[in-house]
Amino acid sequence: MAMTIQLDVVSAEDSIFSGLVQSIQVTGSEGELGVQYGHAPLLTTIKAGMVNVVKQHGEEELIYVAGGVLEVQPGHISVLADTALRAGDLDEQAVLEAKKRLEENIANPSADFEYAEAAAELAETIAQLRLIQKLRK
Repeated sequence: MAMTIQLDVVSAEDSIFSGLVQSIQVTGSEGELGVQYGHAPLLTTIKAGMVNVVKQHGEEELIYVAGGVLEVQPGHISVLADTALRAGDLDEQAVLEAKKRLEENIANPSADFEYAEAAAELAETIAQLRLIQKLRK
């Protein structure tokens, strides 16, 4: 039987996942990270994207996070996300509409336009679309 570690994925609104896992993969500020039992303690920021969770018995679950913090301690992993959703809860049509709206706002900025904010929102939207596409495979 594979060694497991406790994982908690929480957002400001909800606890998205809590349970034993074999491993997770997430995009950290410095690149892709894989974490499993015995990993060295770590604290890093994470980018908007997918958390790939391999549960205790080998089943996979995909979770979208809109950035946040990853903390690894002996026996415990915490993902503290700004926003977190189970991949199956993403609404493709709403994401596509948001992407189109953001691209239009960037192409035709208004007087009170905040480019950095729009670019960050667009990056989150693109990360959601990538996750939706991965689910289709």
